[in-house]
Order: sequence, then C-alpha cells, then structure tokens
Amino acid sequence: MGTELAGLIKADLAALTNDANRLAIAPAVDFPAGAAFNNSQTSFSFTQTMKDAIASVDQEDRAAADRMAAVDAGKSDDLVGAMLASQQASLSFSMLMQVRNKVMGAVDELIKLPV
Repeated sequence: MGTELAGLIKADLAALTNDANRLAIAPAVDFPAGAAFNNSQTSFSFTQTMKDAIASVDQEDRAAADRMAAVDAGKSDDLVGAMLASQQASLSFSMLMQVRNKVMGAVDELIKLPV
C-alpha cells in the first residue's frame, strides 16, 4: 500500500514537473486590450498585466496631484473631487502593494519547495 502511494505521488510530481517545464518554455503573447481571452490563440502575460496596473496607478496619482494643485492654486473650487481622486489613488496604490506582497509571498513559497 505504501509503495503504491509513493508511486502515485512520484507520478503526480513528474506530471507537474512536465507541465511546469512546458509552461516555462511557452512564450507569453500579449493580447490587445478588450480582446476576449482565448487559450488556443494567446496566453496570459503576468508581466504586461503588472506593467498596466502600475501605469494605471501612476496615472491616477498624477491626475489626483493635478486636481489638488488646481485647488491649491485657486484654479478650481472642486475640493471634494480632488480629495476623492486623492483617496482613489491611495486605495489603488494600496491594492497594488497587496498584490505585490501576495506575489512575493508565493515566490518565496515556491523557492522553499524541495526539488
């Protein structure tokens, strides 16, 4: 019974290793914004997704800073809108940091796995 279980575990491990190697070899293909995700034609690019998220957070931060500067300079009287934009940018940054922390935690766990 124990040897059968060990054999099944080894077979599963070999299958997972083969899948991981196959995924490591497959190139990541970027798909255009708004395109439907289709496994047969394109693959998911985590790198591009993170770059897009960082650019989006940066854009929100810049927009909030511009709105706050306009209020400070007296060019706008939309203090509530500027504060909301600032809070939205802050929340977006916090979310991005949480995603980064989760990814780094997952990478640390993968590094700790025995080979």
